Amino acid sequence: METFLIVVLALIALKLGVELWLDVLNRGEVKRHAGEVPEAFREVMDAETYKKSVSYTLTNNGFGMINTVWDALLLVVYLVSGLLPWLYEGLTGLLGTGLWAQALVLFIILIALSLPGIPFELYSTFKIEARYGFNNTTFKLWLSDKVKGLVVGSILGYPLLALLLWLFSALPQTWWLWGFIALFAFQLLILLLYPRLILPLFNKLSPLPDGDLRDRLLALGERTGFSAQTIHVMDGSKRSTHSNAFFTGFGKFRRIVLYDTLVEQLQPVELESVLAHEIGHYKMGHVPKMLAMSAIMSLIAFGVLGWVTGQAWFFESFGFSPEQGMVPALLLFMLLSGVFSFWLSPLMSGLSRKHEFEADAFARKVMGDDPQPLVNSLHKLSEKNLSNLTPHPLYSAFHYSHPTLHERESALKA
Repeated sequence: METFLIVVLALIALKLGVELWLDVLNRGEVKRHAGEVPEAFREVMDAETYKKSVSYTLTNNGFGMINTVWDALLLVVYLVSGLLPWLYEGLTGLLGTGLWAQALVLFIILIALSLPGIPFELYSTFKIEARYGFNNTTFKLWLSDKVKGLVVGSILGYPLLALLLWLFSALPQTWWLWGFIALFAFQLLILLLYPRLILPLFNKLSPLPDGDLRDRLLALGERTGFSAQTIHVMDGSKRSTHSNAFFTGFGKFRRIVLYDTLVEQLQPVELESVLAHEIGHYKMGHVPKMLAMSAIMSLIAFGVLGWVTGQAWFFESFGFSPEQGMVPALLLFMLLSGVFSFWLSPLMSGLSRKHEFEADAFARKVMGDDPQPLVNSLHKLSEKNLSNLTPHPLYSAFHYSHPTLHERESALKA
């Protein structure tokens, strides 16, 4: 067995061990507080809701551990069984070695490798989410989403793959730099297209009706310098009772979007505080900061990919030949990226949580330095979504993009 393959398998085992250890820590922390509602959260949930929240967290935790082991086993099978070279050679023999044919080969393999995860997604949606009263998705809608996602992914992703393959053959020394530029430009294009062309394919967006709430939110936009022609309400309830609010796009393509479930669950002043939080992300430049961080990491990744494509051992470790070129390299890199990027999770999650604290502080200031509207919103959303109120600190460091409810409330009231 090739040395690099042994190293990769060891890293997969190490990652799996750490992930399961974090799950066990989190599970233990939840059980430790399961007896009664902790004093700090007695205004958030009653005893019955808290018991349901604990059950929901433990159910997802246990299911997630099974899913984690399954994903790790699949990855090992893909890497050591010879399945990947067999698929590549078979599809290449069928479709050919031309530019568009090779892009199609990679696209088909990626789709095929995603299929074993579908039963887990179905079980999560139609069993766990349904059991706790969250799921409103029908199988027909779920299947429609999958088909639409595949079509959109094909229209946007297939030409991008072909472009990367062309750069590899046309600019063998510097293709990785131009590939990074192409990918970053593609990400910016998605930011432009998503609010106007992609999001409406999956959800219906309706202008917020005239009334006190609309006037209040538009006035908030005016006084914060985040003017918007309209605020949209999205029919998120057709899939789930979970709620959210966000803005998407930039410039004239920018849209403020509220889930219909959020509008139903919160009072106008609370909705105003939630929107103030989202505007805080925009005013404090969090989107371009995260884009810049993503760009730096993508550039490093492309640099590494550019280097390993020139190393015979990289291909041979997994049963490929260096002469087979870019498709095996891209495929392997996509499969292995999570093994290495996992260790950066605390850094990225920490940066995201820092942004959340800053957006909360902005919202408090905009609401007349009154933290209560946003605190009340967080309480209601935690209750409605059965949030885990007592996650283990190490688990949240790796997995939570938002601070815990206790951390956010403490910072708001400080």
